[in-house]
Amino acid sequence: MFTNILRDAQTTRKLLEAILESPNGKRSLSRLARTCRSLSEPALDILWRELDSIVPILGLFPPTVLRKARRPGLGLSRNPQESDWDTVLRYNERIRRVVYDETANNVAASVFPIIDEHRPCLYILPNLQELVWKAETPAGLDRCAMFLSPRLRSIQIELGANFKKDKINNFLYDMSSRTKLASFSFNSPTSLPDAFTELIARQDALERVVLGAPGALSSGVGRWASNLPNLKALQLDLTGRSPIAVEGFFDEIHPRSGASTPDSIASNDSGVFSSGEWDFAELRKSALRVTGGFPSKTSFAQLRRVQLTGEVGNIAVFFKHLSSPLTHIDLVIDDPPDNADWQDLSFLICELYGDTLQSLRISATSASRFADLVRSTSRSDPPSKRLSLEHLSDLNKLHRLEIDLPESIVFLPIDLDALADACPKLEVLRLCPLARFGSNSGGPRITLESLSLLTKRCKYLHTIGAVVNAVEASPATLLSPAFSSRSLLRLYLGGSWISDPLQVAVLLSHMAPRLETLRHFQERNRVGFNEANAKSWQAVTDILPHLQAVRKAEKSFAKPIPETTEKAVDATVQTVSRAIQCRPRMASTSVQCTPQLVDRGVHAVATSAEVAIDATQPTVDVGVEARPEMVSMEIDATSPPESEAEEDSDTMETMDIDEDEIEAQNRLVSIQILQQLYLLPSIIGFFTVFYRYLIEYPMAVPGMGYRRLTGLRRPAAVKERESVILNPKEASLSDFSVAEIPLDTLEAHT
Repeated sequence: MFTNILRDAQTTRKLLEAILESPNGKRSLSRLARTCRSLSEPALDILWRELDSIVPILGLFPPTVLRKARRPGLGLSRNPQESDWDTVLRYNERIRRVVYDETANNVAASVFPIIDEHRPCLYILPNLQELVWKAETPAGLDRCAMFLSPRLRSIQIELGANFKKDKINNFLYDMSSRTKLASFSFNSPTSLPDAFTELIARQDALERVVLGAPGALSSGVGRWASNLPNLKALQLDLTGRSPIAVEGFFDEIHPRSGASTPDSIASNDSGVFSSGEWDFAELRKSALRVTGGFPSKTSFAQLRRVQLTGEVGNIAVFFKHLSSPLTHIDLVIDDPPDNADWQDLSFLICELYGDTLQSLRISATSASRFADLVRSTSRSDPPSKRLSLEHLSDLNKLHRLEIDLPESIVFLPIDLDALADACPKLEVLRLCPLARFGSNSGGPRITLESLSLLTKRCKYLHTIGAVVNAVEASPATLLSPAFSSRSLLRLYLGGSWISDPLQVAVLLSHMAPRLETLRHFQERNRVGFNEANAKSWQAVTDILPHLQAVRKAEKSFAKPIPETTEKAVDATVQTVSRAIQCRPRMASTSVQCTPQLVDRGVHAVATSAEVAIDATQPTVDVGVEARPEMVSMEIDATSPPESEAEEDSDTMETMDIDEDEIEAQNRLVSIQILQQLYLLPSIIGFFTVFYRYLIEYPMAVPGMGYRRLTGLRRPAAVKERESVILNPKEASLSDFSVAEIPLDTLEAHT
């Protein structure tokens, strides 16, 4: 089922949200989801988007898992298996907001550890964005850890009185390390931990901060809040605090210079050393409240919305130190407020935020409402106090003003006149629409005709909620079209008084010809219900549509009569003589021709190369083995016979023998004797001859041929030595003893 209006997903969502806000809206959406397949998914998304409890989540388990199918909060009868999570996983992605209240006692504590142990995924609600957790015990606070997912953007914590700071420290550290929040709310009767700013320091993307605990006005918290770059909304509780404590919130935001001098206002030094001097600390602090410096422009740069709870005097002190251009102010004050403090606060709001303030809401604290609830059960009439609006001025951008106080319910026509002048762009006005006026109080001070002061000057006013005394209007009001408002659509009158229903219906048809909604008290059990007034207002509700139709028809019948006037027109043609001077425009143009010169330089450098040559004469170490040549000779040493010996002796005597030869022969004889005694030298000599003939001589022959070809000559001593070596048998004894071969004449062969 797709119609043209339902083809747009955003339009469909807006329509389903409107159905949800209507009476029995959840039941209507549930039936629509079960009836139409096309609207089933969008309707389920709206139904499961916000849950006031986790009981509906437990109801998604099969009946066999629950102890009682009709009461899922009683707990689970067994541990859920993997298949038991199918329905839960199909719906858990739709949930965006969950509220848990431990004091409601609608969920068994044994459910949480079972779900935490057997959950099939890391985060049970992966798309959860807002979590409201109200715990009275430390165990109830520990259960919150299961729902801290990375996509969580807002968390609201409300704690009881049985908490220690260590438990709060652990929770804040766990929450800050696992999430990146845009909104953080913390309310507790226990004071904030000393290390609160360090534990929450990681949350630097906060846009909304709500602190309702002792210690929230410390200077450290003020410095931390002022340094948040995206902070747009701040809510603090000033109840029971002194003005000095309120000023302490700004001590570290804008330090004042010269505070250490005795003349400084912020100094505690009296300038004297005696202890008997008066203490001017309170006087200085009072002066700070009046002339205290404003914070720097960098503190609370994006702050636009402030909600303060407490006495009116403390709220005024807070606003004196806050220079941010606020657009929305929500005040929860003790009712009734002091007249002087209320006057100071009114002037301060108009002076500081007159050009930026768009919404102002004033309500009462819970203590004031409790006192009013107790008083309503007595027979005496409730007291009626006046909250003057005459001090408001120049709120040029204010479009919403709501005042809801149980005791300060008296408003005068002069208050409406002041509002009409101060707030020309006012759109919504609520002046204690739930106020009760007893029969002995004289009734409300403002009449229905007094509202015409607003309809005349506030052209954008479309909603009014106030308790009035509806009496017959004056003819001047009914005859003047200036009091008729084309924008007024909704009127909430509560327990207003009424005299003549027909006259009131006529006045309303004139003041609000397009009025769509008119509401009043109809419940008999409501406090302040008056049956006679209720019947009269019901009559007005029945008559008013017919009167509006009549007025609409009269306006359509009325035809405006055109206004005619007689005028004489002078048709004389006016002539004008004009002279035009034509002069050519001369332009002188000169062209300058200048050759462009370019200087170029060539860097001519001859390339050179450095070469290093090693001219060291190469040397070769040659070892020459010089050993004496050994010659083996045999000599017959047998002595001749005596006759021969004598002949020989005679012969030797006659021969002239040279002494050198004799000496050589003796040496030769000794050598031969030694050679015969030792066989080893003979063997060595044999190998020496073998080496000379077979190895050294063949290697020396190529060198000798080379010298002969090149004309080189061998030294004489070398040649003689070679001849001796080559012909050892021809060598004489003198050759071995006399010949000397110098080593420097030898040549090395490689």
